[in-house]
Amino acid sequence: MPPTLLESELFGHARGAFTDAKTSRVGLFVQASGGTLFLDEIGEMPLEMQPKLLRALQERMVRPVGGNVDVPFDARIVTATNRDLDAEVEEKRFREDLYYRINVVRVDAPPLRERGGDVLLLAQRFVERFAARTGKPVRGIHAAAAEKLVSYDWPGNVRELENCIERAVALLRFDEVTVEDLPEKIRQYRADRLVFAMDELAEVLTIEELERRYIQRVLTLAGGNKSRAADLLGLDRRTLYRRIDRYESQRREK
Repeated sequence: MPPTLLESELFGHARGAFTDAKTSRVGLFVQASGGTLFLDEIGEMPLEMQPKLLRALQERMVRPVGGNVDVPFDARIVTATNRDLDAEVEEKRFREDLYYRINVVRVDAPPLRERGGDVLLLAQRFVERFAARTGKPVRGIHAAAAEKLVSYDWPGNVRELENCIERAVALLRFDEVTVEDLPEKIRQYRADRLVFAMDELAEVLTIEELERRYIQRVLTLAGGNKSRAADLLGLDRRTLYRRIDRYESQRREK
């Protein structure tokens, strides 16, 4: 969006401020008063617009394009970006003063591949959404397909997952999403590394704890069906039962 148009969208404009401005217009900052204004991809904000945005946030007032009077607003401002703004500031592509003004309460959202449990929650929600939209009676996601979804790397994050499930529901042949309904790159994907979300070395897990968590994860994928989980793990049922009993005993002793 050109900076002049962006300024008009955010701050509004007065009548006659530019060609075709036949009436005045209230900007999004003022429209959001009493609520929240979400500025997505804030890292893409043109440099020439950044001082104006900083002034608006500092003074809680905006001046419409072509106007002479500042207009107050009272809105919560939430911003998001997929860029590293610390690096952008260092490279002089993002103003340092604006960065510190918007970086009040920071929430870092890790990539989807580091939030394995979220994959199936989101996938099931997307299944429900697209099943309702298409009128298809979809029961859910088959355990083998769920395993593929969880093991995939998801470079496109949630948007890629949403697209994947929309495609799967559109091509659905049975009453649940199976491996054959997934895109080929997900069906054929083979992870060549394990990804862990760890903040400190103290969080490095023992082999036994990794095994326990992995077995629990596969049990969840199998809907609690221990026989199915044993098949997925390549274990016989007695071995799986013994390990689960051991983990339960260790948990009770703690």
